[in-house]
Amino acid sequence: MLPPGAGADSDHIRMQEAAELRASVARALHGRDETIVKEAMGVYPFAGVEHVGAVDRARLAELAFQLISTAVRDGAIDSRHGVVTDLGRLAAEKELTTRVLFTVIYLVERAALDELALDDSFGVESEPWPALTQVIHRAALDVCAALAEQIKGGGDAGVVDPLSTLHTRGVFLAALEKEIQRAERFDYPFAIILLDVDRLADINTRHGYGAGDRVLERVGIVVRGYFRETDWVARVGGDTFAVLLPEIQGADAERLAERIRRTVQERLQLHDHRSDQQYPVTVSVGVLVAESVDRNMKTERLMANVEEALVRAKTAGGNRVERAAAVTADASTPAPARDTPQID
Repeated sequence: MLPPGAGADSDHIRMQEAAELRASVARALHGRDETIVKEAMGVYPFAGVEHVGAVDRARLAELAFQLISTAVRDGAIDSRHGVVTDLGRLAAEKELTTRVLFTVIYLVERAALDELALDDSFGVESEPWPALTQVIHRAALDVCAALAEQIKGGGDAGVVDPLSTLHTRGVFLAALEKEIQRAERFDYPFAIILLDVDRLADINTRHGYGAGDRVLERVGIVVRGYFRETDWVARVGGDTFAVLLPEIQGADAERLAERIRRTVQERLQLHDHRSDQQYPVTVSVGVLVAESVDRNMKTERLMANVEEALVRAKTAGGNRVERAAAVTADASTPAPARDTPQID
């Protein structure tokens, strides 16, 4: 048996070690800022910023680097941070979509890892390298999330859904595209979970549209609180929610999908005050695991695959999980177009 306070002591040690690693990485990044910005700009022609002048391209990279290094040092970034405002304003002035802006963040993240890989203290063969990559990746995700909270407009109806306060479909697709790029580079799997509220039309008919909105709001709260901070949770349709799970094995993704289905069923019920009856709220779930990817893999194809799995779950009666066929690089070529059943 551990002595009293041993658990707290070990947690404190881990937190201290994590803080020391962040500080060390932040110092290393600070000394390489010019090189990292230059390397990121070297692949800008492929990022969708061809219409942006050279001075503003450099400014985009510099601001993105400042935010990532700050998030590495502090362990987080606030959406009200002045540099977040500056980057969001510059992106709006240059009419950059959320997807393109996230790609810029990814390119700076990639350039930072490439530069640190050359350092004997941080190289890919060194002991701290796996933890270091996680620190930088988490920082880049924090920057994307902070920007998503602040940026409005663009091709999508904002970046935060006003009802659920989750990200919108446009932000989710941008994050998915960024994750495909990362997965191709570092060769790890990721997963998508798609949830659709069962019989929402019946709920609206029986209890009124206000009840349907309350259900969606509560489902959003449950889903947002269930997953990791590094996961992307969004409302991607009227009654549909999506979760992007980076660096996760297929079996773990399936277990999470089943657990969230069960959690919604157990926690959410509608109460009919006229009959004093309780009506359970359930969701149908589709889950897709991308085991390996290449640059030809398209976000649209991945979403179509997981949507087909979700349709199967609803067609089978709802309140169940269906898995899409495993996606690999060899299976990434878009299939011929065909009609897909509408999700109710």
